[in-house]
Amino acid sequence: MLRPGERAPTFTAPTNEGTPLRLESFRGHPVVLYFYPKAGTPGCAAEARGFAEQYAELRAAGVAVVGISVDSVDSQAKFAADCGLPFPLVSDHDRSIARAYGVLGLLGIARRTTFFVGSDGTIEEVVQGMLPGPHVRRSLERLRAPKPAPSPAAGP
Repeated sequence: MLRPGERAPTFTAPTNEGTPLRLESFRGHPVVLYFYPKAGTPGCAAEARGFAEQYAELRAAGVAVVGISVDSVDSQAKFAADCGLPFPLVSDHDRSIARAYGVLGLLGIARRTTFFVGSDGTIEEVVQGMLPGPHVRRSLERLRAPKPAPSPAAGP
């Protein structure tokens, strides 16, 4: 699995709307890139709805949210509609993205893992675990954390 400090692997894959999404298109903005096991399951729906509830605050801060699973585009479209999601879901039907990020599980589905990707494309933090709540909570904690004050310019 990828770790903080590593570059987030780039990819182009179809979204729930059938349009290609390029990770590189978010360069210059931080991204919450979350992998989930299966569209339509209770835990995945809770996680997706949690991100949807916080989406306005994340977007206002310039943070993009992208969900990824190995489900088909049609399954992703139904899941996005059922959950009322305002952000894209990526279909990693060939499992290449999950493999690149090191989150493909033994059953051929992605393990629930969230990557916080910085505006420069570097992974800043990784959250793992089957429960969906910590992934959403950590996104908000990161967003709401006090930012370090800029260093004062050196005097003459």
